[in-house]
Amino acid sequence: VQLQAFGGGLVQAGDYLGVSCTASGRAFRLYRMGWFRQAPGKDREFVSSIDWNSGRTRYVDSVKDRFTISRDSAKNTVSLKMNSLKPEDTAVYFCAAATVDSGSFEYWGQGTLVTVSS
Repeated sequence: VQLQAFGGGLVQAGDYLGVSCTASGRAFRLYRMGWFRQAPGKDREFVSSIDWNSGRTRYVDSVKDRFTISRDSAKNTVSLKMNSLKPEDTAVYFCAAATVDSGSFEYWGQGTLVTVSS
């Protein structure tokens, strides 16, 4: 499974931005897709995920009510809409995928940089 992330960029605090990620490959079934981020000098942290069949979503507390994750099953694409961005949201955002076979995040995208200026 290959993951290709799109979006990201430089915005000001309070602005919105979207990132998306498309999964491709042969003979796979998605179980869950999600987003992680890594800020400079910090460990990678979970941001949000969505279960592919049920649509159940999860968010880290710091982004609840600001970020929205969604999926397009026909396109194997997950999107993250980020509103009311804060400087502390600045990070490289990585998409991740779990297949039905693995059940855990084992496929990772290349990362896309989101920079929020104050």
